[in-house]
Amino acid sequence: TTEMANQEEAEIQISELDLLSSMFPYEEEFAVTDQLALAELKHYVENESAEVPSSKVQFILNVKTEVPNASTVEFSMACALPFKYPTVLPEITVRSSLLSRSQQILLNSDLKTYLMQNFSGEPCMLSAREWVKEHAAAYIDKELSSSSMTASDATQSEVTTFTRLWIYSHHIYNKQKRKNIIDWAKELSLSGFCMPGKPGVVCVEGLQSSCEEFWSRVRRLTWKRILIRHREDVSLEGGGHTEIQKQRKFPTLEEKCFDAHGARGNHMDLGQLYRFLEEKGCADIFQMYFGVEGH
Repeated sequence: TTEMANQEEAEIQISELDLLSSMFPYEEEFAVTDQLALAELKHYVENESAEVPSSKVQFILNVKTEVPNASTVEFSMACALPFKYPTVLPEITVRSSLLSRSQQILLNSDLKTYLMQNFSGEPCMLSAREWVKEHAAAYIDKELSSSSMTASDATQSEVTTFTRLWIYSHHIYNKQKRKNIIDWAKELSLSGFCMPGKPGVVCVEGLQSSCEEFWSRVRRLTWKRILIRHREDVSLEGGGHTEIQKQRKFPTLEEKCFDAHGARGNHMDLGQLYRFLEEKGCADIFQMYFGVEGH
């Protein structure tokens, strides 16, 4: 069952992270940057809880390597393990102050190709680190002839990802939080809607990096319970502004209040929410939130 597979993938992630921390005991070599996600993952495995962790475990691996003229160069690998890892590849971005932007793009795409060709479905963080240790320094001196690849070409050829996050909260009443949600969405050019009350529903859509920044800010506020209920990612070749606009289902981000009923006037009419989602072509989401067919 997927539940079993998820459990197994989560166990593999934890044992791999344990291995990394025993091999690289010092912060400057290996550091988990999202302790909360790691705690959630462990909790998921230990309690066999059905609540799938809401965020990826993120960590940094730093690799020092010798370059021919005998100086040492440090590369940092910012890593995130998607929940399905090792069934899917880890997300790794290698950086160094000595790499130009185009050298960095080339290095990262070669690393990804190496992992795709050699490790489908198996843990590969150590192998990735080893590859960086052996090969990364060579990219520093790569003269990328201006004709073959300029930095602007490189950015053009990168695939842009459009993301839509469906966030669920136990409740959203607090005025300041509601203001943050609207202000941050505006600042990050995200559209969608926020339905305050109990439960609270927030949908944001736009560039993947902006959605992730939004989620990391929102998550840091204090909540009784908040999680990403569903996530949609669409890869856009070339991905200019118009491509992104085409993907949007909501024009801007606004707060939606559906006739409140109940003594405190804070329970939203879910029937109206369903009709609103249906209009936007998102009716299937209703079921993910509330576990029932909408009517």
